[in-house]
Amino acid sequence: MAEKHNHTQQALVQGHPRNGEDHSTTFQFQDEIKREKRMKLYKYIGIFIVFQIIILTVFGLMVMKVKTPKVRLGAINIQSLNSVPATPSFDASFTTQIRVKNPNWGPFKFDASTATFSYQGVPVGQVVIPKSKARMRSTKKIGVTVSLNSKALPSSSDLGSELKSGVLTLSSQAKLSGKVEIMAVTKKNKSAQMDCAIVFDLSRKAIQALQCK
Repeated sequence: MAEKHNHTQQALVQGHPRNGEDHSTTFQFQDEIKREKRMKLYKYIGIFIVFQIIILTVFGLMVMKVKTPKVRLGAINIQSLNSVPATPSFDASFTTQIRVKNPNWGPFKFDASTATFSYQGVPVGQVVIPKSKARMRSTKKIGVTVSLNSKALPSSSDLGSELKSGVLTLSSQAKLSGKVEIMAVTKKNKSAQMDCAIVFDLSRKAIQALQCK
């Protein structure tokens, strides 16, 4: 009986360290799992930060960057076109559109201005461009009626020879000054400039060419 009791005590003494080793292994395994979870969390946080930086960079380059609006003449519909090479003189009337293209992610608000039509640098007609607004990434179209005549031209001009050739070349200039507003945060002064060349075909009383830059 005593021998059996001694064997039992020996087994208990030998078994105690094994239980301690099991607990230590369990703790190490749990710590390893926690470390892996922390590493995944840090990884996700890093990916999120990089993603936010990319988004902000793209936002800054594409959205917050303020571009210069453009102003152009639209299609011209002639109402009347008369010319007398012998005098020489001409008068014309037509409808068209002043087109203000705004490429920005915010409205372009511009002040009233004037579009001037000239022959060899001498004004032969003007039209008022009213104060208005071109919405973000859109084109504002302003319909106008233009009346032109050659009364202001000097007698020394080349108008007579040009009218005899059957064509009349005019230029048109305008400048729109205003502000581009991005998300009610950024406001920047911008000016849109128009420079167009118009070639009239006098025999057909039609537009031969319209080029704007």
